Amino acid sequence: MKITYQDIIRNKEIEQYIAMGNEVLGKLGFTEHSVKHAAVVADRAAKILEDIGASKKEIELAKIAGYMHDIGNCVNRHDHAHSGAIIAFQILRDLGMPTEDIAVIVSAIGNHDEATGTAVTPVSAAVILADKTDVRSNRVRNKDTAAFDKHDRVNYAVRKASVTTDPKKGVIHLNIKLDEDICSVLDYFEIFTERMLMCRRASELLGLRFKFTVNGSKVL
Repeated sequence: MKITYQDIIRNKEIEQYIAMGNEVLGKLGFTEHSVKHAAVVADRAAKILEDIGASKKEIELAKIAGYMHDIGNCVNRHDHAHSGAIIAFQILRDLGMPTEDIAVIVSAIGNHDEATGTAVTPVSAAVILADKTDVRSNRVRNKDTAAFDKHDRVNYAVRKASVTTDPKKGVIHLNIKLDEDICSVLDYFEIFTERMLMCRRASELLGLRFKFTVNGSKVL
């Protein structure tokens, strides 16, 4: 590969688009979507594919797609997956990335949002799983708990979240420790049902079963 993940994270144009998208979403009241979220998704997507024995090339493409998946937020939150894919296409082509690699990346970016997308390749499946399982209290920007909306409350209630892949058992497992004094499991599902179903579809494409537990109890 001519273009690597390290080239992408050092690219100032990409960094600026992610930063602008995060700023836009902050004004709209959304949780953090900074380079920290981008890096979490990149690393987690790579780890999922590594655990199931994917090729080094697929792992590298998943890291790049994971890092760039929310770049379209700098345009508009609505349909950000598609606009992000177009932006990523232009950047990666200008950088000289091979066409076949660009196609895998933009497909993953364009299909990562639950409103319009679904897992279509192993790389897109890994990005979906990594993105939808990044729930943590420090993604909440609103510091006034009395003014929390339901999305703030759900994320803020997460005390710990881990994702593990067990190819021998054929399972990918999202395990969440939730403070139920802040948010009930029912509240969590009110917000994240579509995302969890998307994760189940992504897991199936990878030949895995999606397992989801909250506070030790199996939900999916």
